[in-house]
Amino acid sequence: MTSPIFAPETPTPANPTHSRVALFGEVLADMFPERSVLGGAPFNVARHLQAFGCAPMLLSRVGDDALGRQVLATMVGSGMATRGIQLDSQHPTGQVRVHLQDVGHRFEILDQQAYDFIDPDTLRQVTPRQTPALVYYGTLAQRHVASRRALATLLQSTQASKFLDVNLRAPWYSKETLAFSLKMATIVKLNDQELKELAELFGLSSGQPPGQASELMRHFDMAHVVVTCGADGAWQMDRNGQVAAAGASPLAKAVVDTVGAGDGFAAVYLLGILRHWPTDVMLARANAFAAALCGIRGAIPDALDFYQPFLEAWEL
Repeated sequence: MTSPIFAPETPTPANPTHSRVALFGEVLADMFPERSVLGGAPFNVARHLQAFGCAPMLLSRVGDDALGRQVLATMVGSGMATRGIQLDSQHPTGQVRVHLQDVGHRFEILDQQAYDFIDPDTLRQVTPRQTPALVYYGTLAQRHVASRRALATLLQSTQASKFLDVNLRAPWYSKETLAFSLKMATIVKLNDQELKELAELFGLSSGQPPGQASELMRHFDMAHVVVTCGADGAWQMDRNGQVAAAGASPLAKAVVDTVGAGDGFAAVYLLGILRHWPTDVMLARANAFAAALCGIRGAIPDALDFYQPFLEAWEL
């Protein structure tokens, strides 16, 4: 591996509002036959936080290629800082090939991508400048040892609250990786199917979701578990067994797709932590934003106007 270098730095706003979120993980493009769409959960969450008035720090790695330059241009165009993005001359910017089939699509997450090789030593040059209040991370970017070490470096070097967005993508996770991720987390977000899968993987005895969540928290000593249930809303449990819930928000009149709805939920939940919203308010607003995203194609709206009703309603 050649020595990594950083992307050209984008200045951080002098007085960013509620900006202290570091997001670690993949930046990639979904490659459809006719077009490419930039994504990856950390990238999507960061773009939403930027639109909501934060100045998130995305920590990732892209190839020194046309797609990597597109990622950087998109970040600059969105006002996002790029100093946490490493450049890689040997590995390509992350890609997911989308294969069209008679019914739906099949996604092929390519191996040996730039985000698999986030360099821990280079990461240390950036993170002291960020001093985050929150760290967001997932599981996909831990599939190779280099990025696993980089994430461990980040998580072990800060007292910040740590938000794990589980996002299981077979075959790119292991019990060992999940155990480390859960042990380090303060807050874990996952969907109801992922909760069921973790319960089976770690031998949690309770057959009901609240019991599974409670056992998961005790086993890994975390503070909160947040479970999203699609059209049925979401709920949260704390380590004392207290449950808060938000029912389903009305979906967009015409559901286009559900791509990125979970990322939108995570972004608003993180925003709620920073703004000290009550738990029920935070869950309801995260649900509402995720439901609205189901009315557009893809994970990120084309225009900032999409965010305006939420900015006004939430007095951001």
